[in-house]
Formats: sequence, C-alpha cells, structure tokens
Amino acid sequence: MGLLSGAARCLVRGADRMSQWTSKRGPRCFYKGRGTKAPGVRARGGKFVVVKEMAPELVVPELAGFALKPYVSPRAPAGTDAPLTAERLFREAVAPAVEKDVRDGTFDPARLDKYGFEPAQEGRLFQLHPKNFPR
Repeated sequence: MGLLSGAARCLVRGADRMSQWTSKRGPRCFYKGRGTKAPGVRARGGKFVVVKEMAPELVVPELAGFALKPYVSPRAPAGTDAPLTAERLFREAVAPAVEKDVRDGTFDPARLDKYGFEPAQEGRLFQLHPKNFPR
C-alpha cells in the first residue's frame, strides 16, 4: 500500500470499513484461504465470472480390480534401482538414436535438436548463468 492511499484511508470517514478484509475481521468461521488459483476472473462491479478453461480438471484412472493399496509401509525394503544420473539418462534415451543415425550415415552435427539438444536458452523458466549453476 502506498503512502498516499494509506493517508487517504485514514482521512475518509468510516476508514475502519475500508480496511482489508482478513480472517481477523470476519466471523469465527471465516477462512479466506490462500494459494489456489481462481477458476475465473473478476469483472466490473465486483462480479466473478467463471471461465471453464481455467477450472481444474481432475483426471482419475479407473482402479477397479487394482491389486496394490495406496499405503506403503516405512518398513518396506528399499528399491533395487540405481539412482538416475545424467549420463545414464543420456545412454538410455538419446544414445540409441544417435548410434542408429551414425550407423545409417544420416547423423548431422548441425541438427542436434532432433535428439533434444537446445543450444539457446531463450524461453526457459530458469536460465543457467555462471552465477546460478548448481554447486
């Protein structure tokens, strides 16, 4: 809140009615909530318009006849898979396609984007610069 809007709030008659609506000011059962996205937009006049595309859609698989239970005991033995590393991921996902193209003679070093290589960082959510490399 800016300095001028705070001063204007104090000068207006009935400034208490103008203060923010929080769970401290509401009834005992009032819970404002937080952290969820609204499934619509607020229109003029304070009306709330629900937009169908913004509403969350829950996709639940059919579990009829499924033998496993949703609970995993803390006493369950640890898994036998080795941890996934960058090298192992490359060998399992990209290396077979590269080896096949080299064998066939169709490998082109200028077309590495075919295998998932991205030379530029434009459009990435978190760009890697020397300051923020993981250490």
